[in-house]
Amino acid sequence: MLAKLVTTLPLKSLRAAMRASSSLIGAAGAQAVKSKSTTTPAAQQNAVQADTGKAVAKLPIGNLVPADATAAEVQEWGFKHAPINWIPAAVLIATPLAAAIITPWYLMTHKVSAPVWGVFGAFMVWTGMSITTGYHRLMAHRAYKAHPLVRNFFLVGATLAVQGSAFDWCSGHRTHHRHVDDPMDDPYSAKRGFWFSHIGWMLREYPSGKFDYKNIPDLTKDKVLQIQHKYYGLWVLAANVGLVAAVGWLVGDVKGTLVLAGLLRLVLTHHFTFFINSLCHMFGSRPYTDTNTARDNFLLAIFTWGEGYHNYHHFFQYDYRNGVKWWQYDPTKWTILALSKLGLTSDLRTVDDLTIKHAEVQMQFKNAEAQIEKATNGQLDMGEKMHQFRDRIKFEYDAFTQTVAEWQELKAKAIELKKTEFADRLHEVDEVLKGEYSKIEKKIFTHNDNLRQAFRRVGYRPS
Repeated sequence: MLAKLVTTLPLKSLRAAMRASSSLIGAAGAQAVKSKSTTTPAAQQNAVQADTGKAVAKLPIGNLVPADATAAEVQEWGFKHAPINWIPAAVLIATPLAAAIITPWYLMTHKVSAPVWGVFGAFMVWTGMSITTGYHRLMAHRAYKAHPLVRNFFLVGATLAVQGSAFDWCSGHRTHHRHVDDPMDDPYSAKRGFWFSHIGWMLREYPSGKFDYKNIPDLTKDKVLQIQHKYYGLWVLAANVGLVAAVGWLVGDVKGTLVLAGLLRLVLTHHFTFFINSLCHMFGSRPYTDTNTARDNFLLAIFTWGEGYHNYHHFFQYDYRNGVKWWQYDPTKWTILALSKLGLTSDLRTVDDLTIKHAEVQMQFKNAEAQIEKATNGQLDMGEKMHQFRDRIKFEYDAFTQTVAEWQELKAKAIELKKTEFADRLHEVDEVLKGEYSKIEKKIFTHNDNLRQAFRRVGYRPS
């Protein structure tokens, strides 16, 4: 997916365009809540649906909405009075408490052998990588294709994670990407705070957490996934008790294996995954886009098998890589790539370097505008360095706009040539286009280098 190109806005109008967009959204929201709800919950929900064009989950019986509530207030009422989601709540509250009590006691009163620790480590890797490699990049985003052996291996590992069936997990995640940060529609919206996005969204039956699987037609056709979804409870017990105990028997310590590779591993995996929904929308850099709260965070990438580069992922979600730079820690990416060398994965989807660098440069221009605005806020004299910085940014932005225009023209030319040329000449067309694309790429990279030099001269280091 190509990054959204900005070719016509002057540098100083970027923020104005963002404000105009926010105003339009606010106006649409105000229009949606003009109608007042009636005294019955059913009538109020119908009014909300008519105003917003979206169905609203039924409110709990007995919780009557005030007669003068707006449509937005009716929707919020559904969140504030959402019933407890008993099974997930019991698991997510009981397992950390049990791990906090049982694990220290067991370690102080029993000697744990090296094989048991080895099993713990192996299950940590298998479970965590099954969520990232299987549920996330393979099933939710279809970023690559996998041999059935690989697909089912990660399916069992993801079942060990106890984060819902593939249907539930992937449907919710696709909804998250479609409505990222929307307090009403994003299942784990960061705009509702750390607690909600980390774990709270699973403890109650919130309106945004109800899925009908219409967004996963590719998965609902899969016979194996149908079985996993239908008998999910049995799969969880078989994996987390049966399989873990069997491995414990093989290494000669069933109890120790159940405590460490079973209980402790489950709790750690839960919260490492939940960090992506919470902390990765709060702390880190935004080198590719500022249209959502997702951040790139190297430290979180370590705990989440490479998922910490979340700003990149939210802008280029169909890339099989999250850590797109060669030096970024992304074992999930490396695993998928290694399996492709063995013929076990294929069709690895990537975003081209030119598109990625375009997004980075565009964000640098936004950062430059912010720096200039900060320096000139309430000051008539910016200083010589800042004057030079402003002039340099204006010059580079004009050149960048021209480069992007050339890029657009080249893409249009490529489409036309491939339509009109004979099949036996397409290789000649490709060679010509390859050379022209290379020139555009060099220009984009030059803009990037020039911007970094300009930032360094005013003592600012862009992310």
